[in-house]
Amino acid sequence: MTNARILSRTALFSAAILSAPFALVAAASAQDAASVQTPADIGARIEETRATLERWVECRRILSEEMRDWSLGKDMLDSRVDMLKGEVGEVEGRIVEAEKSVTGADRTAAELVAKNDALKSASSEFASVASALETRTKELVKRLPDPIREKIRPLTQRLPDDPAKSELALSTRFQNVVGIINEVNKFSREITVTSEVRKLADGSSAEVTAVYLGLAQGYYVGGGGKLAGVGGASDSGWTWTPANDYALQIAKVVAILKNESPAEFVPVPLGVK
Repeated sequence: MTNARILSRTALFSAAILSAPFALVAAASAQDAASVQTPADIGARIEETRATLERWVECRRILSEEMRDWSLGKDMLDSRVDMLKGEVGEVEGRIVEAEKSVTGADRTAAELVAKNDALKSASSEFASVASALETRTKELVKRLPDPIREKIRPLTQRLPDDPAKSELALSTRFQNVVGIINEVNKFSREITVTSEVRKLADGSSAEVTAVYLGLAQGYYVGGGGKLAGVGGASDSGWTWTPANDYALQIAKVVAILKNESPAEFVPVPLGVK
């Protein structure tokens, strides 16, 4: 029930209450005007007075109920207002937290963008380094002897023809280069003895035993100890030069390495001019 209705009904009840005394005064005045009244008149006046009192009592009851309802309604409205104030405060708190979260998210996003830019710059630099290493590695592979070139072939086949256009991941490209260099370093620290088919100067081919002192020098001997040669790296690749005059010495080196002859000092050429 609204306050307007409550005030309206209260005004009506107050008017009714105020009218009762005026009715009694009017009755007394009428009594003074007519000094002689019959019993019927007196009974009518009593009945009228009783009815007036009943209306007054009813008005008081209704007024009391209206005041009670108004008080209850006011309490409910106050409670509702307090609850809404609490909800408004909670929403405002959430808004403040959301603004803090947005600010933090913006700051994090800015940091991520900066890191991404830094990573892109670093990636570009690493790509340039990878391209340079791949180019130099391919030049190195050209100078290697056949045994190590065959061993690292699965890795060298993954080197891009044009490093600048490679679509391989940088990690894969660096792994390829490191894998090749590791195998080459390992070969360069060892003495390797292997059987090969060597093409001779007259165009014929012969099976020979080749000895590689790492990547520093190579020798081969074959043809029953009559054919020999000395090899080494050059700009055009690993090259062999006939050295038949050293066939016996090279054959002795091979026998020592195969444990077919006791160890001894054997002079061999470092190169043939």
